Amino acid sequence: MPRPTFPALFPLVVLLALALAPVARAGERPFITLASTTSTENSGLFAHLLPRFTARTGIAVRVIAVGTGQALRLARNGDADVLLVHHRPAEDAFVAEGFGIERRDVMYNDFVLVGPAGDPAGIAGAPDAVTALRRIAAARSPFASRGDDSGTHKLERELWAAAGIDAAAASGTWYREMGNGMGATLNAAVAMNAYALSDRATWLAFGNRGTHRLLFAGDRALLNPYGAIVVNPARHPQVKVALARAFVDWLTGPEGRAAIAGFRVGGEQPFFPWPKDRTDARGRTGSVPGHGHRRQESTAAIAAAPG
Repeated sequence: MPRPTFPALFPLVVLLALALAPVARAGERPFITLASTTSTENSGLFAHLLPRFTARTGIAVRVIAVGTGQALRLARNGDADVLLVHHRPAEDAFVAEGFGIERRDVMYNDFVLVGPAGDPAGIAGAPDAVTALRRIAAARSPFASRGDDSGTHKLERELWAAAGIDAAAASGTWYREMGNGMGATLNAAVAMNAYALSDRATWLAFGNRGTHRLLFAGDRALLNPYGAIVVNPARHPQVKVALARAFVDWLTGPEGRAAIAGFRVGGEQPFFPWPKDRTDARGRTGSVPGHGHRRQESTAAIAAAPG
């Protein structure tokens, strides 16, 4: 007898989740609180995904859109049921410390370096992201950093460290720390004629580009994976673990993956469902495919590259 498929079992999973969830007040739709990144919210992805999940399950999702670091702190404090964030080392630490039950691969895109069309530091010809940052520092060209402990900011600091540059020591000179989300940082970069590191989805949705252009992309170091983590009810008993698991199961199942793949910004696909058969640089199964130094290429081209 053939085994039931995920689509066939999913309604049973949802019914079980609703049965195990805390009893809602009369007339109130069951809901979960999702702490996630500004990129997933500002790009319009959640406006595309969440109504589909709610229509399928009857579970509403209340989003707190902040940087990854702040999202992880909210979850550590028990102020969220589930996370969707994008800094793998911080996610692994969160689970290892007992705050999350498990991490599930969801999707990926990439980071890009944007800046004035004239490209005064000449980063468009750089062989990799680290060299691009070294050129910005050598030229003392303005660089707008999020400066908010987000996943983007965490990666940016790692890249500066790999370049051997203490950018924070230059704070207030050519290096400007905004302490803001991605959209606000891009607005500041345009106003200051500065370079910035952005996730591709937010850049695609950003409407105030002025003369700024995407100048560098395609380095493997700029891969941007997203993971979902259910908060551990052993730490916080109020966590709606069954509902949160239903959300993660949907997101990583056929319907969620199809919804992610079908999302477009300006005709471009900004997020790609996680390739389940790939491994990343640390050998973990299910991670993003590798790619070479392809400047200014789309995520679609990166996705097609061999691992």
